[in-house]
Amino acid sequence: MSEISTRDAARDSTRDNRDSALSVAALSSERRESDENVWTRRLVLFLRVMALLSILKGLYHWAQVTGFVGGEDDAFENQSMAWQAATVYFAVIELVAAVGLWLATPWGAVVWLTTVVSMAVIELMFPGIYGGSLIVVAVEALMLAAYLALAWMAARERPP
Repeated sequence: MSEISTRDAARDSTRDNRDSALSVAALSSERRESDENVWTRRLVLFLRVMALLSILKGLYHWAQVTGFVGGEDDAFENQSMAWQAATVYFAVIELVAAVGLWLATPWGAVVWLTTVVSMAVIELMFPGIYGGSLIVVAVEALMLAAYLALAWMAARERPP
């Protein structure tokens, strides 16, 4: 009986050593994995910041629709049909994009890219709607370039 208990004790000791070695290996691989995903984390952070900006832009457009912003001359009803359509479009799509961006889903990025390109096109090709500000176009292009750079770097750190 002592031989069996000695064997069981040796087996338990070996199992404990193996378990501690596995937990150390798990910790070190977890640390290495987080270092490898630095660009992915930066991309997700960027998407979350863009989500917050999209919420603000969407709420601003809804404030224009409901009349919380501007005076009587700037009322939604007094604007052109093109301005009204563009404002309602951005009021809806910005908030949808914000949800998708916050969740870091592929469809969120696609909807957000649609809003960025739409705003740039409206500013450049239809200056009568929102005034044709080149600053807005430059900011939209800068955000688009930042997203593309971060997405490219995040894709490079994943194995093929």
